[in-house]
Amino acid sequence: MADEDKQEAKTEGARRQGHCLCGAVKVSIGGDQTHVGACHCSMCRRWSGGPLMAIDCGTDVAFEGEDSIAVFDSSPWAERGFCTKCGSNLFYRIKQGQSYIMLAGLFDDIDGFSFDSQVFIDEKPDYYAFSNKTKDMTAAQVFEYYASSH
Repeated sequence: MADEDKQEAKTEGARRQGHCLCGAVKVSIGGDQTHVGACHCSMCRRWSGGPLMAIDCGTDVAFEGEDSIAVFDSSPWAERGFCTKCGSNLFYRIKQGQSYIMLAGLFDDIDGFSFDSQVFIDEKPDYYAFSNKTKDMTAAQVFEYYASSH
């Protein structure tokens, strides 16, 4: 299939598929979800071992193997999900509105993904830097955004 045909198929309702390391949890998201962002907050760095690279999927997320998902209530506004069998981090979920931020590394087909935003940029440590031109938001801007739009 030509690259143009693949991209067209993704934008016509196709879903992207992904899974945890062991395959106990499978996930699908809308095929038009291609914007990858990095979170530099201290909780995401502690949870993922570095910046969290993820896709804001809203509520357009479906799971298989939900009995293998555990959820940790990590803050007053969000919770984090992981596979109980292999420990793979799966998602960050905003409690208000149940909006999912899915880890980009879960997905099999990453064609068309683009890294275009960074949040909690004011908490990013000095020991790493990205060269991509992105939209950068401080912690205060992130909280304002989610309070007003979700």
